[in-house]
Amino acid sequence: MKGFRSGFVTLVGRPNVGKSTLMNHLIGQKIAITSNKPQTTRNRIQTVYTDERGQIIFLDTPGINKAKNKLGSYMLTVATRTLNEVDVVLWLVEPSTFIGKGEEYIIEQLKKVKTPIILIVNKIDTVEQQQVLEAIEKYKDVLDFADIIPVSALRSRNTDDVLTTIYKYLPEGPMYYDENTITDQPERQICAEIIREKALRCLDQEIPHGIAVMIDTMKKRRRKDIIDIEATIVCEKDSHKGIIIGKQGRMLKKIGSQARAGMENLLDMQVNLQLWVKIQKDWRESDFLMKNFGYDKKEI
Repeated sequence: MKGFRSGFVTLVGRPNVGKSTLMNHLIGQKIAITSNKPQTTRNRIQTVYTDERGQIIFLDTPGINKAKNKLGSYMLTVATRTLNEVDVVLWLVEPSTFIGKGEEYIIEQLKKVKTPIILIVNKIDTVEQQQVLEAIEKYKDVLDFADIIPVSALRSRNTDDVLTTIYKYLPEGPMYYDENTITDQPERQICAEIIREKALRCLDQEIPHGIAVMIDTMKKRRRKDIIDIEATIVCEKDSHKGIIIGKQGRMLKKIGSQARAGMENLLDMQVNLQLWVKIQKDWRESDFLMKNFGYDKKEI
């Protein structure tokens, strides 16, 4: 199709800078989980945006920061490998003139990349316009950016400009996915991520790093729009298990209730969700357990 552009775009940035929020907004549907805690995105999530101009395949990667354990090393590998496999890199930063160690580390990674880099100054709704201009001034010379766009992913400000700018740098090419495709993630994986998101939002700061979620069974009832899902939240410590379950099971019920609503929205049917909690000490240091919990074997 003449004039039809297509290609792969990755979003990088420090944890919590808004990568998943921006991607979810651009494709118009929630696929990547979001929270205000680090390590929310652990796998490279692929989503697809198609319109009359072309098709953009987004790769939302884990936040780039130095690894502290095997899970951290895995996440860093996923994030940095992607940089050389795409047509455009979106680097998201916050509207600050302070370039810290996290940003400096990303700059070092991006210096090795020949791909066009678009700087996205996100969260412009949280500061005065003058501060946005000062942030752009501070960042504009650290790398040779193809473009710089200030946005608010949360408030949908200037997000259309992001799509228009991406298309400028994509080559003419084929439609890789059917126009109705939104993600390559299987429903089981998305459901597991929804549970993990709700746990991230409900639990204390120190616990979420050490949890994983497994979907044990997922069965649709015959002749009924009801799906039965059994899932296990895996944690590393006895004390964590008690906190996740909560007094008289209240915390687990809260996580389950919020997760069920998210799944029903995704699957467009009633969900009967049963949640369990299991201890698996030091799973983040085990290649075998990480593979069991759904982390891509090719990246370990």
